[in-house]
Amino acid sequence: MIIEALKSFLIGIVEGITEWLPISSTGHMILVDEFVKLQVSDQFLALFLVVIQIGAIMAVLILYFHKLNPFSPRKTAVEKKSTWRLWGMVVIGCIPAAILGFAFDDWVNEHFYNKVTVAAMLILYGVIFIVLEHRNRRRLQEAEAAIAAPRGRHARIADGDLADEAEAQLFKITEVDDIDWKTALKIGCFQVLAMIPGTSRSGATIIGGMLCGCSRTAAAEFTFFLAIPVMLGWGLVKAVKFIAAGIAMTSTEIVVLVVGIVTAFVMSVISIKFLMGYIKKNDFTVFGWYRIVVGVLVIGYFVFETMGMLP
Repeated sequence: MIIEALKSFLIGIVEGITEWLPISSTGHMILVDEFVKLQVSDQFLALFLVVIQIGAIMAVLILYFHKLNPFSPRKTAVEKKSTWRLWGMVVIGCIPAAILGFAFDDWVNEHFYNKVTVAAMLILYGVIFIVLEHRNRRRLQEAEAAIAAPRGRHARIADGDLADEAEAQLFKITEVDDIDWKTALKIGCFQVLAMIPGTSRSGATIIGGMLCGCSRTAAAEFTFFLAIPVMLGWGLVKAVKFIAAGIAMTSTEIVVLVVGIVTAFVMSVISIKFLMGYIKKNDFTVFGWYRIVVGVLVIGYFVFETMGMLP
C-alpha cells in the first residue's frame, strides 16, 4: 500500500503542475503511467486519472473564492451582479463540452488514450503556441509603431504605457469580466478539443481565448473557471459509471485516490500562482517548445522500445 501511495503522490504532483500549465495533465499522467504502474484495476485507473482533478479544482475555488462568490458581503450590488454574469459565461462556455463530452467520452477513451496520440498532440499544439505567439509579437510591434509614430521618435521612452496601449488594441478583452456570451461559447468549443489526450484543456482554451481577442491573463483565468463545472461534471460521470458497474474500491485504491487528490491540490495552488505571475511578463512560447521536446522524446522512447533497444 505504501508503494502505491508513493506512486499516487508522484502522479498527484504531475497532475497539479500540468493541469493549469498548457502542457496536458492527462497526457503527462498517461505517460507517467508507462513508467510508474499503479497496481490497480483498469476501471479504477480510468476513474483515478479523472477524479484526481478534484484536487486541482479545489485550488481554483480557494484561490478565487472571493471573485467567484456572488454572495460575498464585501461586494457591492454591481459587483455581485458582475459575478453572476461571469458564472453565466462559464455555464455557456461549458455547453459544448457537456454535450460532446457525455456523448463521446467512452469512444475517445477507447480510440485515443495511447502514447502515440499523446505525443502527436503535444507536438501539434506546441507548434500552434509558437506560431500564435510569433504572430502576436509581430502585431504588438506594429501596434506600438502605429501608436508611437504621431508622438515622435521619443514616444517609447516618454510614454511608459505604450506597450499597454498596443496590447489593448491587440486583445480587445483584457479582463475576464468583459467576456461576452459569444466569446464564451467559442472558447467552449475549443475546450472540446481537450477530449483528445495530449491536447491540454488549458492549452486549448487559452489558444481559443487569444484567438477570440482575450489577453493572456483573461484567457487563463477563464480557463480556470471553465474547469470547475467541466471537471467536476466529468469526475461525477466517471464515478457514476464506476459505481453503476458494481465495482468496489479496495483499501489500497481508496488510499491511492485520497493521496492523489490532496497532492494535486497543493501542487495546483503553486502552479496557478506561478502561471499568473509568469504570463504578466512573458508569453506561452516556452510552453510550446516544451511540448515539442517532450513529444519528440516520447516518440523516440517508444520507437526504441518497439525495436527492443531498451531494457
